[in-house]
Amino acid sequence: MKRSLTLLALALSAAAPAFADQALATAKNCMACHAVDKKLVGPAYKEVAAKYKGDKTAVDKLAAKVIKGGGGVWGPVPMPANPQVNDAEAKKLVAWVLTQK
Repeated sequence: MKRSLTLLALALSAAAPAFADQALATAKNCMACHAVDKKLVGPAYKEVAAKYKGDKTAVDKLAAKVIKGGGGVWGPVPMPANPQVNDAEAKKLVAWVLTQK
């Protein structure tokens, strides 16, 4: 029984960050233009993760885009700046996006 509870606690703690980051993405209005698995206004997070797979500079580069906005990478529609996201939140969001498969 104790082992089962330990395994359950580990499983829940492993899943919690993914839910927390999607909740943060929702709270910061990222999900208004993005979805995990399909293009909306912006690219699907799975596409972003695939494009930047293996890029060691991706977290810093994309976190800056979350805060300042950007354009030209995914088509003609620019990503607006998101001033309600701080640097730590932007890095957390990007790290979560890059885990999507």
